[in-house]
Amino acid sequence: MNSVNASLSQNISIVHPQYFFIIGLSGIPNSSYFYIFLFLIYFITMIANSIVLLLITLERSLHSPKYIGVFNLALADIGETNALIPNMMKTFLFDSQYISYNACLSNMFFVFFFSSLQSVTLVVLAYDRFIAICLPLRYHVIVNNTTMVLVFPAIWAFNSSLVALMVSLITRISFCESTVIQSYFCDHGPVYRLACNDYNINKSVGFVITSSFLIAPMIIIFLSYLGIFLALSKITTWERRLKALKTCVSHLLLVGIYFLPICFTYLAQLLLSLTPNARVISTSLAYVVPPMLNPIIYVLNTAEIKNLLRKMLSNKSASIRVNISK
Repeated sequence: MNSVNASLSQNISIVHPQYFFIIGLSGIPNSSYFYIFLFLIYFITMIANSIVLLLITLERSLHSPKYIGVFNLALADIGETNALIPNMMKTFLFDSQYISYNACLSNMFFVFFFSSLQSVTLVVLAYDRFIAICLPLRYHVIVNNTTMVLVFPAIWAFNSSLVALMVSLITRISFCESTVIQSYFCDHGPVYRLACNDYNINKSVGFVITSSFLIAPMIIIFLSYLGIFLALSKITTWERRLKALKTCVSHLLLVGIYFLPICFTYLAQLLLSLTPNARVISTSLAYVVPPMLNPIIYVLNTAEIKNLLRKMLSNKSASIRVNISK
């Protein structure tokens, strides 16, 4: 009976606010221009990634393991962008900085889920390049469409489960004092630090999420390219080395664009003690700029997509000339 009363007392003591207040940028004149800039990024991201999805869906020559990974990355880019920028526009540009408790948890889930998909997809693409260069004769046996079709649903299931666990544990903490979130969205760390009861489990799960979707992917990608460079060193001619390395350029650019801004932001926050406004600007750009650049990089650096676009444009121009001649 005493244990039942203790459990009931613990449940009653958990206080959930009706709303949170997202502070965003504060005390900066003309900050609305920054949010308009984010809207331009949103527009470019949606158009560019939609084109990549359409090209891969319609062109049978792109139905390969590598482009299944690129397709998944474009989906993750669109998902993360939709989870972040429209809410930021509504919140700050239209002075609607209050967000309901449940909407805050939903926002937290989708931002972290799609961000985790981006990092894990980059790991899968690194594995694809590793097998293609280090084990070229076994590539089509190890990496094929069937493998990718099985791998990515498993990734979606694993990531969503881990992120859902992180978000669900927020419901176990009480918010009995401040409900002001020092961020530009319902960020996990700034939210659980508002708790007035013990949040050690939330801190531990946050560390697991960071380790699983930031630190571990960087280590795996580094080891993959270490193996790739060792394999390249065994190739006798520079021409063949450069030809093999050229197939990795797009992926290396994606890795740098995704991981470096996040790492620099974390380091700057630890070493330089960034102001809240500087943290908001740096982290928001680190999240929203890579989804905009990813499809542009693949269009500019991938021969298959460039050749496909040239073919489409030449066919269109040819049809225009035929219509004019008529």
